[in-house]
Amino acid sequence: MKLHPEGKSQFQLGLVSMLLLAGLAGAAGWSQPALAEAETGAAPTYTMSPVGWIRKTGGKTFIVIDKRYQPALLGVDQLSSLWVLYWFDRNDSPAERAILQVHPRGDPERPLRGVFATRSPFRPNLIAVSNVNVLSVRDNIIEIDAIDAFADTPVLDLKP
Repeated sequence: MKLHPEGKSQFQLGLVSMLLLAGLAGAAGWSQPALAEAETGAAPTYTMSPVGWIRKTGGKTFIVIDKRYQPALLGVDQLSSLWVLYWFDRNDSPAERAILQVHPRGDPERPLRGVFATRSPFRPNLIAVSNVNVLSVRDNIIEIDAIDAFADTPVLDLKP
C-alpha cells in the first residue's frame, strides 16, 4: 500500500475524504441524492406538473388553478399578494437552457452577466417568480393585477 507524505494510505485518505464530505453534506443539510451526485457526478432529475395557468382576457389577468388543487386556495382570498412560481415554457429548448451569460435586459451596451445574477428568462431550469397583488378569488380562479408572463404560461406553485 502506497503511503502519502503525511503517512496515510490512499484508502485512509479516501475514507477520510468520504467521511468529511458526508459530514459537510449533513451539516449543510444535503440530501442523499446530493451526496450521490457529489460521489458519482450523476444529477438527479425531478418532475413537476403545473397547478394552474396564467390566463389573460379583456385586459384582466387571472391564475386559473386546476380544480383538483382548489382546496389549496383556502385563505388565499385573505392575502393581499402572492409569489407566483411559473415556467418559462417558451424558452424550453436545450440550446436556450445552455445560455449561461446574457447582457442584462438584452442590451449589448451592458456588460455580460451570469444568468444567476440577472432576471433573464434563459436559465438551466426555467423557473420564474413574480410577486402579484390578489384582486379576488372565486372558486379556482385568482384575479391578479398583472404578471410578467405570457398568457397560457404554466404555474408551478403559489406562496404567500
